[in-house]
Amino acid sequence: MSTGTTPKAVSKPLEFLDERVGLAKLVKKELRKVFPDHWSFLLGEIALYSFIILLLSGTFLTLWFKPSMQEVVYNGAYGPLQGVHMSEAFASTVHISFDVRGGLLMRQIHHWAAMLFIAAMTVHMLRVFFTGAFRKPREINWLIGTILLQLGLIEGFTGYSLPDDLLSGTGLRFVEGLIRSIPVVGTYVSFFTFGGEFPGDTIIPRLYGIHILLLPGLILALIALHIALVVYHKHTQYPGPGRTNRNVVGYPLMPVYTAKAGGFFFIVFGVTALMGALLQLNPVWNYGPYNPSQVGAGTQPDWYMGWVEGGLRIMPNWETHIAGFTISWNIFIPGFGLLGLLAIVLAIYPFIERWVTGDAREHHVLDRPRNQPTRTAFGAAGITFYGLLWIGGGNDIIATTFHIAINDITWFLRFAIFIGPVIAFLVTKRICIGLQRRDRETLLHGMEAGIIMRLPTGEFIEVHKPVSQDDAFVLASHERQEPIEVGDGVDANGVQAPSHRLRRLRARASRFYFGDVVQKPTKPELEAGHDHEHAHNGHREVSSHESSTSDQKR
Repeated sequence: MSTGTTPKAVSKPLEFLDERVGLAKLVKKELRKVFPDHWSFLLGEIALYSFIILLLSGTFLTLWFKPSMQEVVYNGAYGPLQGVHMSEAFASTVHISFDVRGGLLMRQIHHWAAMLFIAAMTVHMLRVFFTGAFRKPREINWLIGTILLQLGLIEGFTGYSLPDDLLSGTGLRFVEGLIRSIPVVGTYVSFFTFGGEFPGDTIIPRLYGIHILLLPGLILALIALHIALVVYHKHTQYPGPGRTNRNVVGYPLMPVYTAKAGGFFFIVFGVTALMGALLQLNPVWNYGPYNPSQVGAGTQPDWYMGWVEGGLRIMPNWETHIAGFTISWNIFIPGFGLLGLLAIVLAIYPFIERWVTGDAREHHVLDRPRNQPTRTAFGAAGITFYGLLWIGGGNDIIATTFHIAINDITWFLRFAIFIGPVIAFLVTKRICIGLQRRDRETLLHGMEAGIIMRLPTGEFIEVHKPVSQDDAFVLASHERQEPIEVGDGVDANGVQAPSHRLRRLRARASRFYFGDVVQKPTKPELEAGHDHEHAHNGHREVSSHESSTSDQKR
């Protein structure tokens, strides 16, 4: 390994590793690996960098936080709480906020980073969904992302509960109600979780171990596997000139992408630190220590759990009494049902789409959302469903802010939660189909020039200018999508195939998925469209020539 002008403090350790493990040969190829360049790919990086900030700030906080529910009397710097009985967990949280140098800043950086981590993962997965980046061979990576999102929600909730203030204690009471709603065994599971009757005296130490050891370890391992699979499969890229399923157009990891990624990390860190310094978050001293007999007015969970709260608030009061047991469907369905629905739908969708479309090929070039109207419409319907539940989670705040009866909001959401996603699906699909039609016309006839011309025959036409080759490549990058045909379902001897019903179901699903898609023009259609446009342009040139000749005669 040539040292060149590299300092000995760097070159000597690298030579040591190279001579013993072949470091240069091992990393040379990977350091030159090419990654595409697009702003939406930074969403996953934001999630990664937020997690790194969480690890750094969380390590700082562990030095002073005491995960104990033992009761103490507060005698710290914050006057309004002096002499108040509270748990050691809450007292240490207040101590970090007011007595530890930089403690409040680190607390708020940690909390904002947690918010950003889950938000970035959510938006990143939406980008992957709408562009079809979950298709073969990336189904496993999609499943890893789904698990990471679920672990992030749990990790966020465990950290939210640790301060043992009135707000976080109310959240724990919420979870205790969910656990008790489990049919038959709910009470036993609750006693096991809390070490006795709620709130017990062991839940904070248990959550602390899960929060700083178990979940971070799992998340870190899955992130490493996720990145390894991205490198192994090569990164997806948006359609464009020279981009195919067999190559990647972009910049090498060293030195270009590494410099960009390093700079972006400091941008994310700086923005998070700025938010922690300027935007107050979770002022636990205002809430006070948790008291099971109290609930704060207007209590709201962190945004990522608001949709589950909304499901609980708008669910009708359905209960069933069987053999002396009360099954609280009004808690169990929106609580465990919504979380389970999120995990299951996200996990199985790539395989459902693959079955419906019959597409088992590898894909490394992304879809434009408009070119998959049904998938995009499903995504819009899911976002609408989520948003309506989110509104339900803050129905009391909305009622008091806009002076609307809370019962009216609840009844509206009970109907809107079923009607809204359907409307969003239909509207989004029609918008996508309209955009497909516009792209088709652009390919056939070019872009509108805004010039109206009268032909010698008296006909008025609008002049179109041809699109550039780069734009035409993007508009025509997708493939023609035809529904699967089931056929007559019999073999040469007239015997019906055993899976005929399943094939008919698949054909109907495929027609629903592709039936309204506007197919891109074929090569003969493109040639005919261009010939037609050339004829119009020719008429224009003739008219211009005649006009100039007439002017000369005058």
